[in-house]
Amino acid sequence: MTTYSQARQTNAVQKFLQKAPVRTAVFIICFLWTLPTVGMFVSSFRTANEIRTTGWWTALIHPFEFSQWTLENYSTVLTADGMLNAFINSLIITIPATVIPITLAAFAAYAFAWMRFPGRDWLFAVVVGLLVVPLQMALIPVLRLYTDLELNGTFLGTWLAHTGFGLPLAIYLLYSYISQLPTELFESAFIDGASHYTAFTRLVLPLSVPAIASFAIFQFLWVWNDLLVALVFLGTNPDVAIVTSRLSAMVGTKGEAWHLLTAGAFLTMIIPLIVFFSLQRYFVRGLLAGSVKG
Repeated sequence: MTTYSQARQTNAVQKFLQKAPVRTAVFIICFLWTLPTVGMFVSSFRTANEIRTTGWWTALIHPFEFSQWTLENYSTVLTADGMLNAFINSLIITIPATVIPITLAAFAAYAFAWMRFPGRDWLFAVVVGLLVVPLQMALIPVLRLYTDLELNGTFLGTWLAHTGFGLPLAIYLLYSYISQLPTELFESAFIDGASHYTAFTRLVLPLSVPAIASFAIFQFLWVWNDLLVALVFLGTNPDVAIVTSRLSAMVGTKGEAWHLLTAGAFLTMIIPLIVFFSLQRYFVRGLLAGSVKG
């Protein structure tokens, strides 16, 4: 019994030593990845003078010097004129700009995966090609079109812009998942007289929840944190300003109040974190969509 116990302990030690390099590498990567976030979090509770004159790590070395700690940064951001309206505008833009491309992409992905029509392969090749086109190339042409259609400075124009920029990735991601669904499911449904619409709503949508949730996280985070598209198509009108543009205005054109970004960054994280943790159980499954067939 003693010999068997010793053998098990030796085997456990050997396995631990074999995995030690990988675990050490993972720990180092996680440490380096989270270090800037920790620094920004600590700085968000420090005074502007302390942030400018000393490193954030000095607050951890001397944590009981209470003169350097303050909630002024958070108070300034929360009580800033128009900040509440900016949060509401961000939600008004982000939610439709996430739902619309998911809806369109789900129909398109099903069509590419299970419907036969002329030019299907060529159209799908165009969609894949659009993945590598920088959105900055489309800003000026789209802006000129919006000027003619009087869509500048409107939520509708921003929804359409985010939908167009997000559709290629959405179609490709959902296609990778939907195309790997068992063929027998669709054959049985069609034998029973189901139409493509019925197969899509009754079979594809319930089975594609992981992929849909995965893209919803990506799209929501991208739109919520966007500044470029909002400045181009919404402008600087305070009535339609979003959180990122409002924070940019608070910091100033020369960055004289950049210390406010430390608090603003964590305040803007709240809603994206709620979305992520609500859908996290589908996230990994959605990322692996289509990677393994069967």
